[in-house]
Amino acid sequence: MKFSIGGPLKLAFRPWVEGLENIPAEGPAILASNHLSFSDSFFLPAVLDRKVTFIAKAEYFTSPGVKGKLTAAFFKGVGQLPVDRSGARGAGEAAIRSGIEVLERGELFGIYPEGTRSPDGRLYRGKPGGLARVALATGAPVIPVAMIDTEKVQPPGKIVPKMIRPGIRIGKPLDFTRYQGMEGDRFILRSVTDEVMYEIMKLSGQEYVDIYATAAKRQIAEAAKAAEAAKKAEAEQVKKAAGK
Repeated sequence: MKFSIGGPLKLAFRPWVEGLENIPAEGPAILASNHLSFSDSFFLPAVLDRKVTFIAKAEYFTSPGVKGKLTAAFFKGVGQLPVDRSGARGAGEAAIRSGIEVLERGELFGIYPEGTRSPDGRLYRGKPGGLARVALATGAPVIPVAMIDTEKVQPPGKIVPKMIRPGIRIGKPLDFTRYQGMEGDRFILRSVTDEVMYEIMKLSGQEYVDIYATAAKRQIAEAAKAAEAAKKAEAEQVKKAAGK
């Protein structure tokens, strides 16, 4: 299914790619990418000859009905791996185990260090748990990847994509074997993650924000809620003034 989906994607959107030579022809590697859109997990595999396995919510694979079965088949076909995310710590451990298993098979493992999609197109602080722990546990090289303009193809909340040409920049592999066996050291995990995020920033040209994307989303939601409350209060004041 990868090729049946990848072919039409490439034909319809004509994504441009730089640095394809940095993907090894064989052997394990971690593709660490920024995350702008739901479609990131489809465009990257579409331009590669090798299969890439990403982590996806288990709910995508267990929804009932015909739609649920079609969704599950689609995600399996594009290399998504179901992980039960119930409970933050349990979810993280499950993702790490899954990543290690993929790499031990000599395959490519895709991960988004930000942990969630960027709410505004900027690059946010990488979470140190998943990426760094998988890299140090396996010794696999980390290849930084920058998705370009995919958020314009399918903005959050939009179902029908726009016919905009996205891009993908693939950086040179990063070797962290010097830290193997130190995955229990939080300072090492932070250092590895920050180094990868710096390379992604250089490739993407995004503005870097030194907070987690999840925190930024909360701030945006709270600001929107406050603005809505202020708008309602203002409308109420106008209504009261008009009634005098």
